[in-house]
Amino acid sequence: MHFSIPETESRSGDSGGSAYVAYNIHVNGVLHCRVRYSQLLGLHEQLRKEYGANVLPAFPPKKLFSLTPAEVEQRREQLEKYMQAVRQDPLLGSSETFNSFLRRAQQETQQVPTEEVSLEVLLSNGQKVLVNVLTSDQTEDVLEAVAAKLDLPDDLIGYFSLFLVREKEDGAFSFVRKLQEFELPYVSVTSLRSQEYKIVLRKSYWDSAYDDDVMENRVGLNLLYAQTVSDIERGWILVTKEQHRQLKSLQEKVSKKEFLRLAQTLRHYGYLRFDACVADFPEKDCPVVVSAGNSELSLQLRLPGQQLREGSFRVTRMRCWRVTSSVPLPSGGTSSPGRGRGEVRLELAFEYLMSKDRLQWVTITSPQAIMMSICLQSMVDELMVKKSGGSIRKMLRRRVGGTLRRSDSQQAVKSPPLLESPDATRDSMVKLSSKLSAVSLRGIGSPSTDASASDVHGNFAFEGIGDEDL
Repeated sequence: MHFSIPETESRSGDSGGSAYVAYNIHVNGVLHCRVRYSQLLGLHEQLRKEYGANVLPAFPPKKLFSLTPAEVEQRREQLEKYMQAVRQDPLLGSSETFNSFLRRAQQETQQVPTEEVSLEVLLSNGQKVLVNVLTSDQTEDVLEAVAAKLDLPDDLIGYFSLFLVREKEDGAFSFVRKLQEFELPYVSVTSLRSQEYKIVLRKSYWDSAYDDDVMENRVGLNLLYAQTVSDIERGWILVTKEQHRQLKSLQEKVSKKEFLRLAQTLRHYGYLRFDACVADFPEKDCPVVVSAGNSELSLQLRLPGQQLREGSFRVTRMRCWRVTSSVPLPSGGTSSPGRGRGEVRLELAFEYLMSKDRLQWVTITSPQAIMMSICLQSMVDELMVKKSGGSIRKMLRRRVGGTLRRSDSQQAVKSPPLLESPDATRDSMVKLSSKLSAVSLRGIGSPSTDASASDVHGNFAFEGIGDEDL
């Protein structure tokens, strides 16, 4: 997740008290909470007490006198780096102290009282699941409530996640982010104050081999089946006319497992597709559609006068990646600290091993760059678990303290309608090149950015390869 503190606010104290500076903490560009310096200092001291001073990043010191505007801006930058460093640390970022602090701050900022409410969660096929939750329930609580409503077994809950999406005019979902343990889903979706934003349940793993675990259960099978049918209808999974005919035949026979077995062989099965964006591959300002899955990023593009093509980038060949943001200055060309900031431009840049001893940066400009980075990290995590001989069940361990059960009646997953005839206007896809080293790629060097080195995500799954492997 991308934490930022892009601005400060001068606010009046309670009951007419003295004014103070508030720091607006944004997650993926959206306001999450508003906190004072003293609150962040309290968090820092609590983390130091639990984990020791040598584990924590530097925290900006107290000042005896009022801060000048320049000092306020300097402190804002230091606090932003501190929050990013804590979140990226595997120990600190996953701690209950850190996450509960952000949950409380989110609820206080949005002024949402703790009460029982009905929350709508969508399945991939658009089916609505209503669950009774508390406004203060964290993501895992809500996920467990949805699982209980669907009668999904406890040991399969970790195979699914809740995602915040924006529903577009055509009914398609644009994925904003995976809901995290530091937020309250009800508050996150309602604070956006738009009916476009929804919460969707979707499988959270990438390796289709894990489908076998889920398909052993009736509810798990139905969830996978509904998601796969929906992905085919959206065009996320690439299907030929003959494959479409076979899939429809299996649907008519209600052969769900056989349907999924065939779907697993199709290109882009289980992938997450992002909105159209721009990349510098294979040339500057090239319109592309990015999909993530099967340990790769796929870029679909159309070069002038050519058919639709695809380039694939394996995560095991990415040495590192980073998300950078830039804010255009207002028309005057200058900006006072924390003021007059425009819309944030996000870029995902990764250093890719094109051939032996030749690394190259590739940049994707997209509002969903942070979500792409999260997908890369989760694919790497999954690869490392598999490489170490571990189990995905251990990686997706659940919080200690028992399961959350609500009094709702259970709800079945509806069977989706038969697949419609394939879109005749949908182009067939050809690989951009069977050998990426043969593609002429513009060398862009290291991306220009003011981001600190801590923003770089090193890839522990990176594998050095030779030309013969490309």
